[in-house]
Amino acid sequence: MVDANAKLLDSRSRAGWLRLRTLVNLRWLAIIGQLVAVFFASYVLEISLQLELGLLVIALSAAFNISSILITSETTRLSKPAAVWILLFDLGQLGVLLGLCGGLTNPFAALLLAPVVIAATALGTRPTAILVLAATGVILLLGSFYYPLRLADGTVLTPPPLLVSGNIAALLIAVGFVALYARRVSRESEAMSDALVATQMALAREQRLTALGGVVAAAAHELGTPLATIKLVSSELFDELENHPELRDDAALIREQADRCRDILRDMGRSGKDDALLRHAPVLTLVQEAASPHRNRGKAVILRIDGRLENHDPAHQTPDQPIVRRDPETIHGLRNLVQNAVDFAAQTVWIDIDWDARSLKIRIGDDGQGYPPDLIGRIGDPFVRRRASAPQSSAQRPEYEGMGLGLFIAKTLLERTGARLTFANGSTSRNPRPARNPRPGVAALARPGGAIVEVVWPLERIAQPRGQAQMPLGANPRNEA
Repeated sequence: MVDANAKLLDSRSRAGWLRLRTLVNLRWLAIIGQLVAVFFASYVLEISLQLELGLLVIALSAAFNISSILITSETTRLSKPAAVWILLFDLGQLGVLLGLCGGLTNPFAALLLAPVVIAATALGTRPTAILVLAATGVILLLGSFYYPLRLADGTVLTPPPLLVSGNIAALLIAVGFVALYARRVSRESEAMSDALVATQMALAREQRLTALGGVVAAAAHELGTPLATIKLVSSELFDELENHPELRDDAALIREQADRCRDILRDMGRSGKDDALLRHAPVLTLVQEAASPHRNRGKAVILRIDGRLENHDPAHQTPDQPIVRRDPETIHGLRNLVQNAVDFAAQTVWIDIDWDARSLKIRIGDDGQGYPPDLIGRIGDPFVRRRASAPQSSAQRPEYEGMGLGLFIAKTLLERTGARLTFANGSTSRNPRPARNPRPGVAALARPGGAIVEVVWPLERIAQPRGQAQMPLGANPRNEA
């Protein structure tokens, strides 16, 4: 689960991402292009333009650039209002220059889209709407008020009215479509960026817990023998100091503190382990570890392996089950899927583990209302979290304040381990085979009727090759000074 206190990047924090120097450099390119176009049209094509006024408008843009360079530093970031005003200036400057050079009959009128695209990709919905309205006004004005283009012999280039109307309509449609398209793509990119940040945060947290477990396991391994020796000697002293009550109490205290150290190490070790022997574990043990935080939240979590009910006694575990890697990505991804199932289950969650010679399959299902049919194809995208008509109030998930990223994080992490995820509802999914326990309860035999997610790994991607022995734990490595 993602830390609820972690703040992802929102639209306000992104408002200062646009550098002033970026717009300045783009404006220099525009100024060079405008000068080349004006002089080429005047001296090569011999088209009569309002050259002096046009150069004045271009010089005004250059003066704005120079003042921006002199007044601000290279690292200046623009606030959203400042960026809007600068883009409005660019739009107005280009509109005036086009008005002096033929209006919408000028083929460079398509450049009016540039400020709108910048606003849509970098500034947000409201600034984009402002730029769209401003561009619409400029286009409508240029359709009626402009200096027509004249050839050297005085011929006025007057396009048919139908062509002018078509240009106006095309530009207006292009402004709206480009703004909508660019804004949609930008929002999806921002959502994906936030989701990937949350995924990295979740993975880093799981890796820290695993690393902490490794330290604890190493400490328990190193301190186990000394603590046992201390307890043994203190017990012998306790028996021999019967005639010395004060010294006998000290021996008893030493024995109690040794037991306390043993218990502390045992409790800390529950957060995770990274011994050489535990870098791989039976698949049932891995799933139990992933599901353990959510097994006492008021919902029944039924775990079935190879069609049999889970048995907590290691002596009765399925002997031929695959030995898989204890990757933090796998544990955290499965934990998120179990959390999501428990959150939306009515009473029961089922976890089924099956495998064959080529693949390992884990199905997690619940008896809730399932995924909404219109969103099944989008399950796993960031911020898609609605279930069919399920209330989304805080009472639905009382222990978690989710950000709509749980399924995305689980999908991303598990796919990194080589898994393939499939989301379905109980009525359309491939139901797991019934349990073969001789005396199961009704719930143990049931099949999920709500949402089901199936995680499938190629066996060679996650399992330890059969017959490969694990190395003994041995001594922990020491750093030589």
